[in-house]
Amino acid sequence: MSPILDSIGSVKAYGWGKFLSVRGTFESLATESVGSGGAAHITFSSIPATYSHLQIRFIARFGSVAVLRIQANTDTGSNYSWKEVMGNGSSAIANAGYPNAFMTVAYSNGFSATADTFGVGVMDILDYANTSKYTTFRTLSGYDANGLGGCQFNSGAWYNKNAISSIKIFPNTSTFQQYSHFALYGIKGSA
Repeated sequence: MSPILDSIGSVKAYGWGKFLSVRGTFESLATESVGSGGAAHITFSSIPATYSHLQIRFIARFGSVAVLRIQANTDTGSNYSWKEVMGNGSSAIANAGYPNAFMTVAYSNGFSATADTFGVGVMDILDYANTSKYTTFRTLSGYDANGLGGCQFNSGAWYNKNAISSIKIFPNTSTFQQYSHFALYGIKGSA
């Protein structure tokens, strides 16, 4: 294995191995915005299998503190696992779940009912159309509440080798509030 050099903006890194970044051409596939009535879930369907990876970018608020979850291809069986590490500047917590009928994907405290306070995140869905392996998810999310925020890293897998053609995103309790927004991108390139 040879050393590699990579840069993002003006920051350069040198090391051994492969960086955990998704590169390539991003194409907008769909967006979902929540209106004044709120929404119990967001679903992206008819996802084409013509990309290397998918990415979902989101900003969201719930009616009460809740956990953001995901399911692929309407699979509600115990076919998901996930791990998370979160911190708020003074403490850190790690959790895991397996087997589950969902995958937890984002920072729970950041998605509150507090007016004008939204949590944000970016989720990568790697090799989603590769039918010879399980699909891997990873999410970086967080929020700021006037200096009282936090961040979280989640990773997990869907234990099914089917190509992903639909994704359901939902809170474990409550609903998405108005102005929550989700954008799905297809990526042609490498991870």
